[in-house]
Amino acid sequence: MKPQKSPIPKWVDFHCHLDLYPDHEHLILECDQAEVATLAVTTTPKAWRRNRELAASSRHVRVALGLHPQLVAERESELPLLEHLLEETRYVGEVGLDAGPQFYRSFEAQERVFKRVLEACSEQGGKILTVHSVRSVGKVLSYIERLLPTDRGTVVLHWFTGSPSEARRAVELGCYFSINSQMLTSAKHRNLIVSLPPDRILTETDGPFVQSEGRPARPATDIPKTVQALAMLREQSLEQATAQIISNLRDLVSS
Repeated sequence: MKPQKSPIPKWVDFHCHLDLYPDHEHLILECDQAEVATLAVTTTPKAWRRNRELAASSRHVRVALGLHPQLVAERESELPLLEHLLEETRYVGEVGLDAGPQFYRSFEAQERVFKRVLEACSEQGGKILTVHSVRSVGKVLSYIERLLPTDRGTVVLHWFTGSPSEARRAVELGCYFSINSQMLTSAKHRNLIVSLPPDRILTETDGPFVQSEGRPARPATDIPKTVQALAMLREQSLEQATAQIISNLRDLVSS
């Protein structure tokens, strides 16, 4: 997704766990063949180097350095490694907060990690983050507002499920939103998506966690379907929706 190295893609998958598929290497090739600009998110800093090695020659896959909030209870000790590796990548994720019942016990530790990630990104500048915000949108936005000025980095809110007022606040903070097919099955989320500024929307699979037709979603197969559904929802042609998303990606990576 770096303009100087990549041709213009046909599609965008801004959040996919490529390393959690059994055919990780083939999936990278698939993304290149289908010209899907794919952000391969990682869940632990220790996973990042291997992911980067596998995608090193890819035209369309970039790898993000992450420490998933759901793993913070076991992996907070990897935060110094994340800080050490941060200067080697522009992309950060998956990071954020998760206040769901299964992970709320580690919420204080999650906040420590997320706070430090934002501070480190701000110190270095120019980072693009894909951020998890389950049942914690208000806190996530407050940390972004305090610790990551718009001129020091940009946040893409992955699988955003906040309120309309939180969406407006996120827009004011310069955030983008990555939309997956699962979000489009909910009337509440469809209404929210329609209200988002068209120049802040990207697409994602969040594969392999999101399922499509009984199997894990795949960038090349399922992103075109998501764009088609978005186009119908927003009363655009497929060509208009596709062009808008590519333009949004270009604006994001050139900021």
